Amino acid sequence: MTEALLAPHAAGTDSTVPAASGARQFWWRLRAQRPALVAAAVVALLVLVALLAPVLTALEGQDPTTYHPSLVDSARGGVPVGTLGGIDGSHWLGVEPQTGRDLFARLVYGARVSLGVALSATVIEVVIGVTVGLAAALGGRWIDQLLSRLTEITIAMPLMIMALALLAVVPDGVPRPVLVTFVIGLIAWGFIAKLVRAHTLTLRELDHVAAARLSGWGSWRIARRELLPGLAAPVITYAALLVPGNIGVEAALSFLGVGVKPPTPSWGQMLTAADVWYEAAPQYLLLPAGALFVTVLALTVLGDGVRVALDPRAASRLRIGTGRKGEAKAEGAETLNSDDRDGRSAGVPRSAAAPGSPVAPAGGAAAPAVGPSAADSRKEEGA
Repeated sequence: MTEALLAPHAAGTDSTVPAASGARQFWWRLRAQRPALVAAAVVALLVLVALLAPVLTALEGQDPTTYHPSLVDSARGGVPVGTLGGIDGSHWLGVEPQTGRDLFARLVYGARVSLGVALSATVIEVVIGVTVGLAAALGGRWIDQLLSRLTEITIAMPLMIMALALLAVVPDGVPRPVLVTFVIGLIAWGFIAKLVRAHTLTLRELDHVAAARLSGWGSWRIARRELLPGLAAPVITYAALLVPGNIGVEAALSFLGVGVKPPTPSWGQMLTAADVWYEAAPQYLLLPAGALFVTVLALTVLGDGVRVALDPRAASRLRIGTGRKGEAKAEGAETLNSDDRDGRSAGVPRSAAAPGSPVAPAGGAAAPAVGPSAADSRKEEGA
């Protein structure tokens, strides 16, 4: 059997539908969800700010590491001089207490670290999880048992405690953003491995996979050509929901002092030093906390929108509508379809099957009249 014949069945669509229609349907479903579009715009803006951090700080004329002791009041414990934490034309969001470092520069460079660590850790989790899940589902019994027990052990290990233990013993010479990325990615891949294994066990029983196996294809060729396209939707959905969680883990580790170290800016590391300044310089606490909140919220909403757009069961709901009117239309259409099936099974057209009217049997004989018969009337007259 050729790959051209197997491809339509592997995608789960009709052979007359072009392959590009799947991407168009995904975009159409995602576009129908306005919260997901707004979240996508926010995420795109955050990524753009992180990528253009050197350009933005050059426009401001500052950098994230230079100290400005003249901009803080040492007599008051290092409180920024001026209104609103030292906001002026040279420092768009003010300066950091005690050090006088520019807050805008540290915030945009911190976005680079937080988003970079989260995205890179997610990629590592997906690669390891997909590989282990496929190997467990396609391997023999002993390989499946071994990898499944390893996955369960990984899931049982508490992420924060293991990360704290590993980061505490590693020398400070190792770049902390890289180290945090690998620690998160190498510990938190268990759930996606279980997801991939479960979906692979279902997909390998389909006809097109059996046909590829009978044609002499090897396990990894079947995985690459037949199984990975079917695994794309659940893996992408889960990966989109992993990113905000990884941002929170990186911020928590930096807040606890074992993550990104100064002077490298990070949102979690900024919160660590800001917990004692929320009264004297509230913007020092509110800016990184607000950035974390907006980023995690936008990524969570976007991940949920991707899940709905990739879920085939959500297609009919999106075509009809997602509110109560759409549900009523769907129920009405289902009722009409059931009435049509009942009328066709009785051999009567839909117009003749009105509510309350007798339905003639399939043989064409008239239905018996309801009420007293003529013989019963004669007996009553004789009495």
